[in-house]
Amino acid sequence: MVDVDGFTDRLDYPMYVVTAAAEGGAPAGCLVGFASQCALKPPRFVVWLSRANHTYQVARDAAFLGVHLIGRDQHRLAQLFGGECGERVDKFADVRWEPRTGGAPVLMDSCAWWVGRIERHADWGDHVGFHLTPVEAGADPPPHGELLRLSDVTDLSPGHPA
Repeated sequence: MVDVDGFTDRLDYPMYVVTAAAEGGAPAGCLVGFASQCALKPPRFVVWLSRANHTYQVARDAAFLGVHLIGRDQHRLAQLFGGECGERVDKFADVRWEPRTGGAPVLMDSCAWWVGRIERHADWGDHVGFHLTPVEAGADPPPHGELLRLSDVTDLSPGHPA
């Protein structure tokens, strides 16, 4: 296997909280570093969820996902969604959220969010890509604060094995 740490160690991409709820089920959510816009017209995105993650188990039965940006000052939210496991902790018990399109949970204290319809899944090894078409969005008005980035969460211990 090729060692690409010299490349990947320099990346400092934004972190996202991805949420899901299957019909009639409890909401789930996790901190995600692998996500990207993948088309312009129509706008499309992909978020990759670890197969080991509880949110993946819920998302594969959902029709929509919520994708959220959070600010650097929201480390507690990052700890909750990145450092706890939804099989053991109700991550939504103490956060403001509401169900939106298709029941996708939206975190009301995120600085920006959108809900995407799941178009397809793609197996990418230990992660599964969820190809999404945005159907609803919201954001705080300017001025915009700094986003939570990978370098801001290196102190977190994951809520599940990688």
